[in-house]
Amino acid sequence: MNQNPYQTPTANVVKKAQTGAAGGSLEGGINGDYDFKIGDVLGEAWKKTSGMKGPFWGAAIVVTLIIFVVVFALSFGLAAGSRQSQPGFLTQIILQLVIIAVAYPLMAGIIMMGIRRSVDLPISFNLAFSYFGFAGPIILAGILMSVLTMIGFMLLVIPGIYLTVAYYMAIPLIVEKKLGSWQAMEASRRAVTHHWFKVFFLMILMMLIAAVSAIPLGIGLIWTYPMMINVIGILYRDIFGVEEARAA
Repeated sequence: MNQNPYQTPTANVVKKAQTGAAGGSLEGGINGDYDFKIGDVLGEAWKKTSGMKGPFWGAAIVVTLIIFVVVFALSFGLAAGSRQSQPGFLTQIILQLVIIAVAYPLMAGIIMMGIRRSVDLPISFNLAFSYFGFAGPIILAGILMSVLTMIGFMLLVIPGIYLTVAYYMAIPLIVEKKLGSWQAMEASRRAVTHHWFKVFFLMILMMLIAAVSAIPLGIGLIWTYPMMINVIGILYRDIFGVEEARAA
C-alpha cells in the first residue's frame, strides 16, 4: 500500500511521542485528542513568568541585535552595489531570505525556553543559541510557511489567516520532535485545525494584553513578552507533549 504523502509522523516518532511525554502526544495532537481553556493557559503563562524574564530578555536583546546588524550590513552592501534609489524586487527577496535564515533558528531557541518552562525544566540564556543543528529544516520551513501564507493572503486574506494560526507550532515540532520541515508544518496544521478558533482567540487575547501592557512607557512588556513565549510553550505541551520532561 502506498504511503499517504500527507501523513505527518513516522511510526517510530509517534511511538516515542506517546511514551511518557509530559502533556499530550504527537499522534494525539494530530488526531485532536486535546483541549484547553484560554483562561487557564493565560493564567499559567503569567505565573511562569517568574524565573523566565531574565533568560528571555537576555536572549531576546542579543537576538535582536544580531538580526539588526546582519540585516543592516546586508542592506548597506546591496545598496552600495546597486544603482537604484529604491531596493529592487530581487534585493527584497534576498533580505527576506536572510532574515528567515538568521531569525528563525534563534527564535526556535527562545520558543524552546517557553516549552521547557511549561514543564518546569531549567532554562538559560544559552538556549537561544542551542538549536543551530536544526537550522536547515527550520529555515526551509520558514521559507515554505512565508510563501504559503503570502499566497493565502493574496487569496481573499482568509486562507492566509488560517495558515498563520495553523503553522503556529511548526518550528518547535522540528526542534522538539525532530520532524522534517513539511512533516512539522502538516503536523501543526492538522493539530491546530481541530481547535483553530480557540488558538486564534488565544493569540488575539495575548496580543491585546501585550498592547495594553505597552501603554505605560512599555514597562509592562517586561512581563508580557515572556508570558507570550510561555503561552506558546504551554499550548505546545498540552497538544504534543514534551519529550525532555520524560528524560529529566
